[in-house]
Amino acid sequence: MVKARTLPGLKPSEKEDVDKAVAAAKVAMQLGSAWRKMEPSHRGRLLHRLADLVERDRLLIATLESLDTGKPFLQAFFVDLEGSIRTLRYYAGWADKIHGKSVPVDETFMCITKHEPIGICGAIIPWNFPLLMLMWKIGPALCCGNTVVIKPAEQTPLTALHIGSLIKEAEFPPGVVNILPGFGPTAGAAFASHCGIDKVAFTGSTEVGQLIKESAAKSNLKRVTLELGGKNPCIVFADCDLQLAVEEIQKGAFYNQGQCCTAASRVFVQEKIYEEFVRRSIESAKKIVIGDPLDPQTTHGPQIDQQHFDKIMDLIESGKKEGAKLEYGGGYLGEKSLFIQPTIFSEVKDSMRIAIEEIFGPVLCIFRFKSQQEVIERANNSRYGLVSAVFTTSMDRALSVSGAMETGTVWINCYNALHVQTPFGGYKMSGNGRELGEYALAEYSEVKTVTFKMSETM
Repeated sequence: MVKARTLPGLKPSEKEDVDKAVAAAKVAMQLGSAWRKMEPSHRGRLLHRLADLVERDRLLIATLESLDTGKPFLQAFFVDLEGSIRTLRYYAGWADKIHGKSVPVDETFMCITKHEPIGICGAIIPWNFPLLMLMWKIGPALCCGNTVVIKPAEQTPLTALHIGSLIKEAEFPPGVVNILPGFGPTAGAAFASHCGIDKVAFTGSTEVGQLIKESAAKSNLKRVTLELGGKNPCIVFADCDLQLAVEEIQKGAFYNQGQCCTAASRVFVQEKIYEEFVRRSIESAKKIVIGDPLDPQTTHGPQIDQQHFDKIMDLIESGKKEGAKLEYGGGYLGEKSLFIQPTIFSEVKDSMRIAIEEIFGPVLCIFRFKSQQEVIERANNSRYGLVSAVFTTSMDRALSVSGAMETGTVWINCYNALHVQTPFGGYKMSGNGRELGEYALAEYSEVKTVTFKMSETM
């Protein structure tokens, strides 16, 4: 078993540092600046150049991400890095394709619309996917011509700092990108309340998202994009490809040690196949390899820190006390480690804590259901609405159930199928706005209407 070790710390940024970063971003955003005068196609070339540098340093960055987060190195190398590079290249391609419209209006007027950058955009990055979430935010922000101020999570600042050095190497103008490692209650709160920041994008917990939105409203009514928590339902019908459902849901439940907002945390299985689904899930979980994240054989690393470890173990204990059947796992490895075993509960009831609260850990909760109408009502009975999944061989059922789900994304016979071209975001308490795809461009631009009075009818 890998021994615990602590990397050297960094001096955290304070409110005064945020003020300096915002001032630098404001200078870079001024009319007549190199960034404001830059041709859109040149912005695209800079993003492509940054993607080239990330590809060059892929091995180093994946190692930093694994050291920082505890996720297995191969997952960081093939998923996080690949997704980051694709995001940069996708938005590099959009840079010179953002345009307005010519709008027909009454009388002797001509009207056009223009899409312009919002200004200074704050980005508050989570610790579970620090590199990928950074790219999800700076990609569209820079593509649209904004300047950015970034606060990586205090637990995981390393890859953001290395990306900062690559941004400088790519020759972005000074002040366009500013990176400030710091704590949420100080630097993060300063982002939300700063009247010099025009928009904040945040990925993290619903509770912190509510604080950010409140602070944004009280300061300067800055625009806010929130990608928050989830308690994501998966519905497994009796006619599904059962082995496929088991494999995809395990991937959804245990990937990144369960530390995903998209985690498959509520799995509803039709009664006819319930016992067999549980049996196969246990057999699949036994194949997961727990160990040193830098070992290529490892598929399951440690949780992010002691506080989060304790929260997950508390919820596991609550599941036992409230009557859920512990089928597998439920413990941890070593006396001082942060490795929690993949855990499976069956016979879970909707009123249990593990059925209601976001666990954000490697815990799979399996429920029974009888009818389609019943399971749709139960699946939607949550304050969250981020993602859901449906497993069935019936196209009619897939279409009808996906239409009834109150989530921003519905996966059919798959899980965690995220693509840079498709929008991602939640309903209800899972957030506001969309990241990725063309839809994200609207989150980083203002629409201006320009109306001309014509001297004569054309």
